[in-house]
Amino acid sequence: MPGAGEAMGIPAADARSLSALKAPARVTLGDCLRVPEFPHRLIFVRHGETAYNAENRLQGQLDIPLNARGREQARAIGGTLRSLVGREIDRLDEAQAFFASPLERARETMEIARDAMGLEPKRYHLDPVLKELSFGVWEGLTWPEIEVKDAKALRARRKDRWAFVPEGGESYALLADRLRPWLDGLSEHAFVTSHGGVARVLMALIAGVPQEKALRAPIIQGRAIVFENGGCQWIG
Repeated sequence: MPGAGEAMGIPAADARSLSALKAPARVTLGDCLRVPEFPHRLIFVRHGETAYNAENRLQGQLDIPLNARGREQARAIGGTLRSLVGREIDRLDEAQAFFASPLERARETMEIARDAMGLEPKRYHLDPVLKELSFGVWEGLTWPEIEVKDAKALRARRKDRWAFVPEGGESYALLADRLRPWLDGLSEHAFVTSHGGVARVLMALIAGVPQEKALRAPIIQGRAIVFENGGCQWIG
């Protein structure tokens, strides 16, 4: 993968090389393959931690706010991105190319991160297509609770995580169908604040990560993923 200056389209003197960061640049579970058809660059930030994250509860489309740690994560990644790719951030802001899921945890993350980047916090677009995968009747439960309440469905999910639809919810395949028109409609590079399920589907759609590996990839809070040139890498 290229270094930060090359990856973000800015001079190398304006950012440290991604190879100098402590965490590995590539997705933990498998290299990103080349998918050159997607022409734009996305800077993607997952929302910060919530109480449900801390308890390992499925949030899906429940509207759970950030906790104190989540707010700190949002501020930290905003400061990191300003330091590493500040010129790119300014170009995206001028183009009004900041987009967030309307769920509160994503909106909070966007506004805190923008403030930390020195930008007007509320100058961004909300788009419902960027909402998290719906887990239907499983939302609010932990995996051990689901094992007790709905063991048969959980076994079915383990056989095909990409296509499985929980009662009242969505599959990752359906989430991919939801995201494709939005991706096709982009006319420029963009900054996105959204959710872990959305990040995994983007890995499969525009970074060439095999579906099963994308679904098992850790989507880390307090860092960003850059999708470009048919690949992806972490920064921050």
